[in-house]
Amino acid sequence: MALGAVAAPVFHPLRLLATVGAFLLAVGVSAHALDELHGRPLGTQLSRGALLFLGIGGLAGALAIGVVGAVTISPWLVPLVVAGGVAVPAYNLELAGGRLHTGWMFALAWGGLPAFTGYFAQDLIVRPGGVLVAVACCLVSVAQRRLSLPARELRRRTAHLSGRQLLEDGTELPLDEALLAAPLEGALSALAMGIAVLAAGLVLVRL
Repeated sequence: MALGAVAAPVFHPLRLLATVGAFLLAVGVSAHALDELHGRPLGTQLSRGALLFLGIGGLAGALAIGVVGAVTISPWLVPLVVAGGVAVPAYNLELAGGRLHTGWMFALAWGGLPAFTGYFAQDLIVRPGGVLVAVACCLVSVAQRRLSLPARELRRRTAHLSGRQLLEDGTELPLDEALLAAPLEGALSALAMGIAVLAAGLVLVRL
């Protein structure tokens, strides 16, 4: 979202704060709560009622910010607000038989849509630069998901794994969950921190 905002020809810090706040409520709170409601992948002890409250409340808060933006900035923000409001439950609750719970849906909802929204909220014009930034964020999200899926499989669903790796010089290395998950999780952490630092740096440049 910040990457999209700083790519716009004009920069309004308050609009960026509003869009980041909406994103944190929609994804940081609502999406994770709904995800936990649908299968308990995080293994929390929160009750179903608490998860519903967080899921609905977080999404409602994000939509409220979007409505304020549509009224005070431009009604052209409405389609983006609606798209975000539909994407969160559709993906995390695996609606439509799970057909929307795909890698490309994840990339569009968590990568491309926030980046384009951050850009459009600043300039209110669709320009090639903003579209390309959104596409780039989609591709980064694809990479993130392709790393996270096997990492979660190893960390959460693997009861036991054993094997060996034979090197050309005859050396044998034991294989286990921790050894296989370490490079995946390390890459995920580096990717997340790198994007966050890049976004923060570019925002500081525009201030």
